[in-house]
Amino acid sequence: MKILECRNLTKHFGALCALSGVDFSLDAGEILGIIGPNGAGKSTLFNCLTGITQASSGKVFLAGEDITHLAGHKIVRRGLAKTSQITQPFHGMTVFENILVAAMYGAGMTKSEAEPYARRMAAFTGLESLSAQSAGALSVPERRRLELGRALACKPKVLLLDENMAGLNPGEVDAAVKLLLEVRDSGVTLVVVEHVMRAVIGLSDRILVLNQGAKIAEGVPAEVMASKSVINVYFGTGGPCGEAHAQLKDTRDAS
Repeated sequence: MKILECRNLTKHFGALCALSGVDFSLDAGEILGIIGPNGAGKSTLFNCLTGITQASSGKVFLAGEDITHLAGHKIVRRGLAKTSQITQPFHGMTVFENILVAAMYGAGMTKSEAEPYARRMAAFTGLESLSAQSAGALSVPERRRLELGRALACKPKVLLLDENMAGLNPGEVDAAVKLLLEVRDSGVTLVVVEHVMRAVIGLSDRILVLNQGAKIAEGVPAEVMASKSVINVYFGTGGPCGEAHAQLKDTRDAS
């Protein structure tokens, strides 16, 4: 049985088709990378999977259960959580309180159960020394770790990561990759949307490519990155993805 399965997922916003018949499935412990140019449908896919947006058609299954039309909070309780591309902590609360709230309302723990678990998640994400710090005073990499810590506090079986490395420098990206591999090793299956190509390649067992709402490629990283259709659509040197093309070339040259 697949831990997460997406069948023919489609989403229309009026005349705009943001997702068109997207299919994929995940085994427990697998890391799936999802890439594509801006507007490809990546965030819409995550929103449909987690109940933030209702799909127009198609099905989503978590550990064999149809969760397609469940409310977002019920989906989180069943074990599917996501981080946000734009971090949105409770600024007036401490780092620890942010993680505590996620454990209580995301995982459904009592306060006495949630407090030690929130401390463990703060330590796991490298935020233990900042537990008493106001979330609003954190740096960008610290906010990214807090976003991850809050999501993990929901006790997900599957975690969707929406550009969790945006705004990080190369050293911070390497640290984030190491941490996410530790998350996977702890028993959490990951789906990663990311524009930092070396991070996607370093993390992913498989990569899925979206363009204009449709899946155009899926496979192991080496095969996908060598695909001419992927390079032409996503990594065109003349468009806004030129930087991604350069990252891909550097990665391939180094291999």
